[in-house]
Order: sequence, then structure tokens, then C-alpha cells
Amino acid sequence: MICYNVDLTALRAMNVHFNIGGDLLLATMQVKPSLKDKIKDAQDNDPYLQKMKTKVQEGKNDQFVIQNDGTLLNEKRMCVPNVEELRTEIMHEAHYAPYAMHPGSTKMYRDLRPYYWWSTMKRDVAEFVAKCLTCQQVKAEHQAPAGKFHPLSIPEWKWEKITMNFVIGLPRTFRKHDAVWVIVDRLTKSAHFLPIRQNDSLDKLAELYVSKLALGTKLHFSTAFHPQTDGQSERTIQTLEDMMRACVIEFRGNWDDHLPLIEFAYSNSFHSSIGMAPYEALYGRKYRSPIYWDVEGLRQLEGPKLVQETVDKIQIVKQCLKAAQDRQKSYVNKHRREMEYEVGEKVFLRVSPWRGILRFGRKGKLSPRYIGPYEILERVGPLAYRLALPAELSQIHDVFHVSLLRRY
Repeated sequence: MICYNVDLTALRAMNVHFNIGGDLLLATMQVKPSLKDKIKDAQDNDPYLQKMKTKVQEGKNDQFVIQNDGTLLNEKRMCVPNVEELRTEIMHEAHYAPYAMHPGSTKMYRDLRPYYWWSTMKRDVAEFVAKCLTCQQVKAEHQAPAGKFHPLSIPEWKWEKITMNFVIGLPRTFRKHDAVWVIVDRLTKSAHFLPIRQNDSLDKLAELYVSKLALGTKLHFSTAFHPQTDGQSERTIQTLEDMMRACVIEFRGNWDDHLPLIEFAYSNSFHSSIGMAPYEALYGRKYRSPIYWDVEGLRQLEGPKLVQETVDKIQIVKQCLKAAQDRQKSYVNKHRREMEYEVGEKVFLRVSPWRGILRFGRKGKLSPRYIGPYEILERVGPLAYRLALPAELSQIHDVFHVSLLRRY
């Protein structure tokens, strides 16, 4: 008895059918027509290609050629008739096959062009690739980021509007602190650095905020995964971390021992965006450090004069902030493009900011660049949109900057 190891998958692809009857096993094969045969048969029903065949036979067209089997070629390229199913089959094979691996429209067109021809091939290939869901999720964008620069409004008075953020993952101190709560005034740029524990509850943070700062505040979330919205806090954190590193190197000990002096040094140093030190904008003059204690000029302003100078300094701060925003806007908008979406439209969401937080079933660099599509529920301001996220993403803030979205 001879046993044959047969690849059933290969036989199935060849359209082989088995019939079992008694002790007899019969295999019948139905041969599928090849792609070339399909094209040749369809050419006979295409009026334009039939017209070209006639011209070739009459010797009136040198561009087209008829092979011995009757197939019409255009400069050695097989002429594909105007049959949508046939053209789609060709493009599907050139795009989705394992040996193709989702090429872009230009690569796919250049791969098909030497072998196939139809008048709208380039446009059809571009439209086919643009509709590929996998390509929309994994391909990177090679164009300017979406969303022109829109600076936040300048506050009218000191500590009227603030930003806050957290520095986490710090070495644990003797007081069990392992994080810093950074709170910055948007007008004067003065800041408070509060040592906290990373596992502190919201009630604990609220109590700390009330005891250290003020009452009557209202919380506004920034857009998810767009730190530029709160660029002030991000930049302050960068400076804070540099100062903390310097303190640990120079003075040793626990970093929270140095935090009050770090806060003093930060708020008493010159800030280019406001044209003075935060303390000077806040109180009308800089705090006197030991190096300035003997300077007589710092003791002259008192009472109403000091109040008036403080008010004048606030106006100067506003002018400096406006000039800084205008400069930043002119720089940023050179490399940005306008992009708007409508409520109800579907968009993809860029997921690279989730790296290390959510994996979506894949790890590291093999995570998709975009997920979705998701429906736009609401436009929030000029550059942000609220999306209808699925239940598994309920822990994510649902408002996103336009630069994180891609049209579906």
C-alpha cells in the first residue's frame, strides 16, 4: 500500500473535489480559468478594444499588437477591458497578496504598469489604495501636521488662570514623596512645586490644593495626548527637572528638601516671555536675595507707588506675552496646514502616544499607527474634536487635537 502526503490546501486552491463511494476514492479537478484567459475573453466584449483590434488588423495602429492567441497588447502590456470586477481582481492581487504587502499607490502603479494597461489605471490604483483600511491604519503621513497655531487667551489678572501637571517616577524620599505637582500662573509665570506621593488620592490632592493655593477654581481638561496644549507646564517641568538634578548633584540629600529653594529660584529669575521675573510681575519687584540686600534702590517704593507699579508691570507682561505669541505663531504656522472635520464624520485616531500604556493586542513598534474609525460627536474649540470611543477606551479623555486625526 502506498501512502501519499497530500497538501489539501493546495488541492483546494486548484478546485479539486473528492468523491468517496464504497472502496473507491475519486478525485476530479475543475480547472479555473487563468487571469490571462479572463482578460482575453473579456476583450471580445469591449467596444474600444475591439475597435483597436480592427485598426491593428488594417495596419492603421502601430501602438497595439495582437498575439497569436488573439490577446490584444499595448506596447507589450496586456489590455484590460472596462470590466470593474476584472480590474479589481488585478489590483486586489497586486495589493493584498502576501508577496505584495500593501504597497503605496505609486509603487503599486509602477509594478502593474509594465504588464497591464487601461486608460484610467493610475487613478483607479490611487482610489483603490486610498480605500484600504489596513493602509489607513499603518501608513505614516508625509505632510505637514494638521492644525494652525491658536494661542490661548492672555489672562486679565494674576492667578486668574493656571495650568498644572505632574512629575512622576522620582526617587522616593524619607518623607515618602515620589512626585511633584507643578502649578503655574499663565500670566506671571510664577509657579508652585508641591511634593506629593504618586498614589495620593484625588481628595488628598484637592485638600493640598486648597491649603496651598486658593478656592473658587474651575477645571478645564486639555486635549488628550497633545502636551502642546499645556506647553507652559511642560516647559516648566523641564526647567524644574534640570534644577532638581543640579541640586542633587551639588547639595546631595533628598530632592524634596531643596524644593522650596528651587521654587524661589525659578520664580525670581528672568523669563523672556514676560520680560521680567515672575515675582516682579506678581509683586511689582523681585524678591531680594542675599546678593541684593545692600542695594538701596530696592527699598524706595512703598504703599500706593508699589501698587501702581505692580499694575503697570501687568500691562507690560501682557504686551510681552502678546509679542511672544505672535512670534511663535509665525514660526509654527509655516509648517502647519488647515484641517477641519464635520460632526458625524468618521476619522482614524493616531495611537503612537499610547506606546507603553495601551498595546491594542500588539507590542512596541508593531502597534498600528491609527485605530478606528470613530465618529466625531462634537467640535471643541477651533482645533479639537470629541470622538465616540468604544467601551475599552473609556479611561481615555475623549477630546483630541486635530493633528491626531486622519480622515476615513
